[in-house]
Amino acid sequence: MNEYFRNIYKTVRTILIGMKITLKYHFAKTITLQYPDVAPALQPRYRGFHYFEIEKCIACDQCAKACPVDCIYIEKSGPRKIDKESGVARGGALQRYAIDYSKCMFCALCCEPCPTECIHMGNIHDLSGYDRESMIVEFTELAKEGLQTPQPLWMQRAGLPKWAEERKREWIERGEPLRAEMMRALEESKAGK
Repeated sequence: MNEYFRNIYKTVRTILIGMKITLKYHFAKTITLQYPDVAPALQPRYRGFHYFEIEKCIACDQCAKACPVDCIYIEKSGPRKIDKESGVARGGALQRYAIDYSKCMFCALCCEPCPTECIHMGNIHDLSGYDRESMIVEFTELAKEGLQTPQPLWMQRAGLPKWAEERKREWIERGEPLRAEMMRALEESKAGK
């Protein structure tokens, strides 16, 4: 008999605890970000679309091997090595480095094994497209434009909100000093053919 009433007490107590938490959040003031006019709130360890430093990549395939869904594609003409003085990869050419974002899980397992730390998780939260082919980002093609990260379709138009203009400028400024090295890696790939 005591166990019967103890079970009823535990049930009522559990429901009251759950209702207390629910009511606490129900009457709390909501915080709504007026996206796209206001930047989305990203946490410090946010894992968005990658940015890739092509000039540091030695095409060792460690990121592709670590990827659980095989969404990283790498093609090279020969072995590449890091120049100790400049910190830039020399030797064979990196012909293709692409990530299929229709498969990517954003797990960041590709960033950890990289010996040169050339691939990083970025702060892009939106990369929508009109077809599946647009979900495959060719980082070697982006390097021709002097970019290390893809730009969403909506960010390529004029009249962006202030935060989006700042972020776009940040991406361009990050890749600008390395543009010559990025182009050199692409010229080497043409010479390697």
